[in-house]
Amino acid sequence: MKTIGLVMIVKNEERSLRKCLSRAKKLVDEIYITDTGSTDDTMKIAEEFGAHISHFQWKNDFAAARNYALKQSACQWNLVLDADEYLVSGKKKDLQRFAERGGSAGAIRRYDSYREESGEVSKSCTYTTRFIPCGTFYAGRVHEQVVSGLPIAPLPLVFEHDGYLQGGKGERNLEILLEELLQHPEDAYILYQVSRTLWLMKEYERADAYFAKFYELVPENGTGYRTGGIISYIYNLLEVKKYEEGFQLIEREKETLGEYADYHFACGTFYTKAIFSDVKKYIGYLPEIEKCYRRCLEIGEVPEHEGVKGNGSFKAAYNLGVWFEVNGRREEAVRYYRMAKADGYEPAGERLKSL
Repeated sequence: MKTIGLVMIVKNEERSLRKCLSRAKKLVDEIYITDTGSTDDTMKIAEEFGAHISHFQWKNDFAAARNYALKQSACQWNLVLDADEYLVSGKKKDLQRFAERGGSAGAIRRYDSYREESGEVSKSCTYTTRFIPCGTFYAGRVHEQVVSGLPIAPLPLVFEHDGYLQGGKGERNLEILLEELLQHPEDAYILYQVSRTLWLMKEYERADAYFAKFYELVPENGTGYRTGGIISYIYNLLEVKKYEEGFQLIEREKETLGEYADYHFACGTFYTKAIFSDVKKYIGYLPEIEKCYRRCLEIGEVPEHEGVKGNGSFKAAYNLGVWFEVNGRREEAVRYYRMAKADGYEPAGERLKSL
């Protein structure tokens, strides 16, 4: 059997490290933790789990820290995690089989929790390459990527990530990303990360120009981040009230993104808010709202599309319920609210009580 190491870089992670390690330890043979300057009980917790501990002077470069940490591992394969990522499902034998088979790097499925403006906590799905053979390293100062000629294959491992709920990461990441963008102003991936970071920080006006530049430069094929970037761009155009540009973008991408529930959910949201902004001008889009959310339900939840959990199920059903309720179609509203409630979506239960 191939030996498997857990490799992590940490700094002041006492909030989450114990939870992370208590779940991940069963997946690996050894734990390697590189600290970049903790002043809390992070190292004490690492010691409790028998980790091999090393130290690295932080240089505003995540790849440099990751690569240093990977060099500490004596294992044949390494699982790379952050301290705010927690195993939900998956076993060591899954990793062992993957490693024995070889020929690929492994991507975990991760559900990122984030807080919407309403205060509701939602989850988005992403696949991120985290299981790599010895001698494989990273590039990129932030949102670092594995550098490898190996194809990427999904692992049967699911994690939850709550770091975005804590705040502060956006400002830190943005500083590094903007420095990288100065050096590579035409890099579509960096532009995507800058745009998304500003959007998540709710700096919509500032994000707008970066989204436009990203969209101008991103290749039409072969980039996994293009879909998420365009969907985020649609939402950002809504926030800056550039409705005409939004309609044009939606039309241009209809064929390319038509199989993604998140695209149709974004369109439904865009049409709804545009109509509210100027009923007389945009009333012609009214029938599109129902079509969009119905299409979401037809597509369903597809984790490989890396979208928001619920956009292909309970959130789309809830929005259809609202649509039918405001249009006086009570029976249909109740039907879709019940559908959403069956998936555990509490706002649907509240609407049912009011009906």
